[in-house]
Parts: sequence; C-alpha cells; structure tokens
Amino acid sequence: MNSNQTLDEFLDLVDENDKVIGKKRRSEVYAKHLSNFRVVNVFLVNPKGEIWIPRRSADKRIFPLCLDMSMGGHVESGESYEDTLKREMQEELNININQTQVRLLGHLSPQKNGVSANMNVYELKMNNAPKYNKNDFVEYFWLTPKSLFERIAKGDKTKGDLPKLVRIFYGE
Repeated sequence: MNSNQTLDEFLDLVDENDKVIGKKRRSEVYAKHLSNFRVVNVFLVNPKGEIWIPRRSADKRIFPLCLDMSMGGHVESGESYEDTLKREMQEELNININQTQVRLLGHLSPQKNGVSANMNVYELKMNNAPKYNKNDFVEYFWLTPKSLFERIAKGDKTKGDLPKLVRIFYGE
C-alpha cells in the first residue's frame, strides 16, 4: 500500500487456530492493540546469506524510519496469505511472484511465538536489490543476521518483529 494513502481497510480477526471469527477496521485493530489479525512477511536473501533490510519511510504510520522485513503486509478481509503475498510483493518491491520461487519458512502466532500477529513468513532468493517502492522505503542494506544485531545493539531502531523473525529463521 502506498504510505501516503489513508486507507482503513478491514482485517479479518482470527482465533488461536487462525480461523476467521470476525473483522475490524485496521485503525481499530491498532487502537485496541489486538494481535488476532493476519500479516505476511518476506525476507529476500542473496547468495552470501545476507538479508535485504530496508528502512521505512518517515511518513509511515507505525515504526517510521525503522529497519523492516524485506516486505510485509496486512492480509485484508477475504484475502488469503498467498493473495496478500502476491499483492504486496508487487506493490512494495515490484516483484511478480508468479515468476519467482517464494518459499514458506513458517507460520507464527502471538500465542505460540510471541509475535505481533498471525503471520506467514516467506523467503525469496535474490542476487540484486529489488526495484522497491520509494514511498515505502528510503534506503536499504544487505546484512547478515550478525550485522543486523550489531546495528540494533548500537541503537538502530527496527519494526517490532524483525529481530524475533531473524532469530527464529536465521539464528544469531
């Protein structure tokens, strides 16, 4: 989604088994600090094992100017994780997933893994940086997990789940 848009889309609410039980507007989900909604996250990884880590733009509603997952997006009401993956990869990174091999790393939940939402986390192997949406990100880095955690230790801010997801799927 273009960060300048003020869309307040509906998000499906889910139970502990990730089954839809209702829906609420995104603004209400965040205002009430709910975690029973769905998101997708993707890590782009190069042949050296470095992860493409972008910095969010200053006008993002949450976590402005923080380091982020390579791609992340909310699963809108009625969408599947795969629908969202396809839509967000195109919008944020200009990548058509029909022409790539995206691999599911795993499904995480707030109850079992302490993450912010129910999420599918994917990986895409890439040699070069994507042609990312400049409204979403202001810069990027290719970082090993160790380098990422060194930046965090020195005070670089991140989107909430980034360190947790890197630890779960890439170690350090």
